[in-house]
Amino acid sequence: MTNTLKTYMTRNVPRYTSYPTAPHFSDAIGSEEYARWLSTLPPEKPVSLYLHVPYCRELCWYCGCNMKLAKKDAPVAQYAQTLNREISLLAQHLPERMKISHLHWGGGTPTALVPDDLERAMDAVHASFDFTADAELAIESDPRTLTDEMILRIGQLGFTRASFGVQEFDPKVQKAINRIQPPDMVRHSVDGLRAAGVSGINFDLIYGLPHQTVDTLLETIRLCVEMQPDRIALFGYAHVPWMAKKQRLIDEAALPDGDARLQQSQAAAVALVEAGYVAIGLDHFALPSDPMAKAAKEGSLRRNFQGYTTDRAETMLGVGSTSIGRTPSGYVQNLTETGAWARAIEAGVLPVAKGVGLSKDDNLRGHVIERLMCNGEVDLDAAALQAGAPGGWYHMHDAELAILEADGLITRQGGKISVTDHGAPVVRVVAAVFDAYFAAQSARHAVAV
Repeated sequence: MTNTLKTYMTRNVPRYTSYPTAPHFSDAIGSEEYARWLSTLPPEKPVSLYLHVPYCRELCWYCGCNMKLAKKDAPVAQYAQTLNREISLLAQHLPERMKISHLHWGGGTPTALVPDDLERAMDAVHASFDFTADAELAIESDPRTLTDEMILRIGQLGFTRASFGVQEFDPKVQKAINRIQPPDMVRHSVDGLRAAGVSGINFDLIYGLPHQTVDTLLETIRLCVEMQPDRIALFGYAHVPWMAKKQRLIDEAALPDGDARLQQSQAAAVALVEAGYVAIGLDHFALPSDPMAKAAKEGSLRRNFQGYTTDRAETMLGVGSTSIGRTPSGYVQNLTETGAWARAIEAGVLPVAKGVGLSKDDNLRGHVIERLMCNGEVDLDAAALQAGAPGGWYHMHDAELAILEADGLITRQGGKISVTDHGAPVVRVVAAVFDAYFAAQSARHAVAV
């Protein structure tokens, strides 16, 4: 690894699951504005629905998500009841009954709900929405707490995809991050879900964890490949203890340095490709038969708050505390504190805490950033034509792009930019060039690799 690449690796840059990124949401956007945005949605276009459950039955020290530890059922059950009311409230602001093309349960841990509460929530969705014939229904799960009863119910409710946070199978690493789950535990959940009719299985892996090495990660990948998940996401651990207080329980001295992180990332990517997976974007891998691999090949891959996705809907409706939604007009985020969120819904008010409206320039730059993140290349002139922007708008960034080109991260031909193999690990640094908010922002982000 060159010293130049080391410099780029340590830069703090956004993950670009949205543009503008979440630190630029403000309370200038509230429930009334969101209601107007919803009322103007084209009813003939399908939407996606994201449902957020901020509860977990076990605490993972590495996690940076907004979550609550639930040792009892009562708070989770009460949350589920309010979630059902929010689904109905949200639907009332739509121009008419709409279709869902993608549904995703995230968290937290959605399977912290008991099976009956999950079924009642899905009944509430069906009461207010229809589904497209090829709709994907996905749910995140924790194999440590996933019961056989919940596995059966997930299949009965028509879910087509399930995701597991495997992270790492090495016992020493698992102890250091407080997530003990032997391979047989994960295999039991995977086999059960497939038997229940859930055909799509996703695994999440993390590199850069305490005590983790290339060897432990490669052994984890070997065990994962035996289970044949359709998709594997390979994320770099983001150590942000100033934001995620539970990460203060992690021994920082046991974390691998930048060189080790890159070696882990590269070795894992090679192993996954050799195992028959297609490399997709920055950190995803999929079997060639999977829709995500096909979307990447076709150039139709998208990126949202769930990461890389095949979801082409222009609108994503977020339900649940702290959930984020998007319409063609802008982004919104719900209230984070569950009590305030519930009180707003009880009052018949959309529980929006903040958001950001999208300008023509935001849409242009968001498109450019998304294509770089998804395809590794973008035609800036074509992007301008599509957005109705002046030709040559990107020349303001020529000096920054010239540096990236000289350092071997990109190639340029006119307005066409391609990220090189050398620059692929730090594609977020390339994307940040086109982030009009980035230079002035004070928010702290995770390192690029």
